[in-house]
Amino acid sequence: MANRQQPSTMPIHKYGRYEQVDIPDRTWPNNRITVAPRWLSTDLRDGNQALIDPMSPERKRRMFDQLVKMGYKEIEVGFPASGQTDFDFVRSIVEEPGAIPDDVTISVLTQAREDLIERTVESLKGAKRATVHLYNATAPVFRRVVFRGSKDDIKQIAVDGTRLVMEYAEKLLGPETEFGYQYSPEIFTDTELDFALEVCEAVMDVYQPGPGREIILNLPATVERSTPSTHADRFEWMSRNISRREHVVISVHPHNDRGTAVAAAELALMAGADRVEGCLFGQGERTGNVDLVTLGMNLFSQGVDPQIDFSDIDEIRRTWEYCNQMEVHPRHPYVGDLVYTSFSGSHQDAIKKGFDAMEADAAAKGVTVDDIEWAVPYLPIDPKDVGRSYEAVIRVNSQSGKGGIAYVLKNDHKLDLPRRMQIEFSKLIQAKTDAEGGEVTGSDIWATFQDEYLPNPENPWGRIQVRNGQSTTDTDGVDTLRVEATVDGEDTVLTGSGNGPISAFFDALAKVGIDARLLDYQEHTMSEGASAQAASYIECAIDGKVLWGIGIDANTTRASLKAVVSAVNRAAR
Repeated sequence: MANRQQPSTMPIHKYGRYEQVDIPDRTWPNNRITVAPRWLSTDLRDGNQALIDPMSPERKRRMFDQLVKMGYKEIEVGFPASGQTDFDFVRSIVEEPGAIPDDVTISVLTQAREDLIERTVESLKGAKRATVHLYNATAPVFRRVVFRGSKDDIKQIAVDGTRLVMEYAEKLLGPETEFGYQYSPEIFTDTELDFALEVCEAVMDVYQPGPGREIILNLPATVERSTPSTHADRFEWMSRNISRREHVVISVHPHNDRGTAVAAAELALMAGADRVEGCLFGQGERTGNVDLVTLGMNLFSQGVDPQIDFSDIDEIRRTWEYCNQMEVHPRHPYVGDLVYTSFSGSHQDAIKKGFDAMEADAAAKGVTVDDIEWAVPYLPIDPKDVGRSYEAVIRVNSQSGKGGIAYVLKNDHKLDLPRRMQIEFSKLIQAKTDAEGGEVTGSDIWATFQDEYLPNPENPWGRIQVRNGQSTTDTDGVDTLRVEATVDGEDTVLTGSGNGPISAFFDALAKVGIDARLLDYQEHTMSEGASAQAASYIECAIDGKVLWGIGIDANTTRASLKAVVSAVNRAAR
């Protein structure tokens, strides 16, 4: 088919192509992520500075405690030289005994000015583990427009800043502090690779990383500018060419301006990055930082331990929403209200069959469903693994089919409807959604099902109500059934005989003018134990109609009789 699209009128002449990296022997496409990277959460710094209303100290503390609870061991807690609020927050957690676990390193950001560096290091006095993160922009447009300086001028800013950090750390921090250093050539994505390398090497010449003295080189996509594959090429190039590689932690810090921050981070890890900086749910400047939750859960979904606890994702979400005063989108991966939900009929049918197959597979192996590999269509992970229930997995609207409706009845009410009964009942729900529009809830489905199939003392519709029944079998194997019932409002006793109680009941009904014939019969227990109830499903031909009925009772015979009554009463409705 020919492409009928027409040229747009958008000013594409204003934008140039992003420079590619010449690595003909690149290796990253063949690599796999098999272990979790080191994570740093910058929710309290990069995330907080992007808020219309930055977090109060109480909200910052709540976020910090949540990050610690989840298992983050590196947390950027602020920009203490930017104002008294951030400085005081850093001091509050440093000074409070036990606020920062012994295995957690706090990080603070600073620009490369002496007064800011001194104030930043001062905020860390008494901390057990602390990293100072220094940055300066290195990209051509910043050199030309912002700093109006040469490459040597920009490199000297990084060198002088590093030297000052070391001097003030030695002067202000005691031996109780395990001190670390991180440098970022800001706008790395727009910086010439050879110059980014030159600046990083100059910084390392000052800091002198070695055994027991690592340096973190953070290579930020301060503004995302390229495809994830090109971003990965830049990381492989840096990882190959940086000296003292065994003492260097290469960190990736993607932003989401092109909408590919997660992919950029993953490919950078494949290309040699050791560490990821980001925020929960992608909070951050403009379109946000890379989403640490999506990254971690992507690893989890591939059988790689993220080393972060996402098992109560809704608690994490509630904390995030409270602290940031924002809402998580309902379609946000792994956490949104609708991400484990299917409305489409074909999707719902596949999900139901997936659950059924897993149960059968587990039973055949003599294990629980949790002990076998997850394999349910349209659900990349088991919602239970992040604290979600199955209640919202399938929701019914006008696009839904029998599979979704059957799933709701099985999951919520332990009723495993036969396929033809699923089709029959789904038509009733479809008519309801067509007439009323919108979503049909699980309680709506159950109310409709009860009204259609389950007459009870509170809702005694139908020609026949059965109370008690007795069955006896003679020596020839013929069953005689005696049933106390109400037929058309009159109390009576129905009697019949046949090859089993169901056959005998059809015979009894024929004596009061009800022509019914058995077409199909299925039953199952609804739970385990001596008091378990059984569900019986009977398909009948009644006066030219083919209808299903259902009966529920602890006694399987009574359940079967109730199912026949359900079908007969529906025929006369």
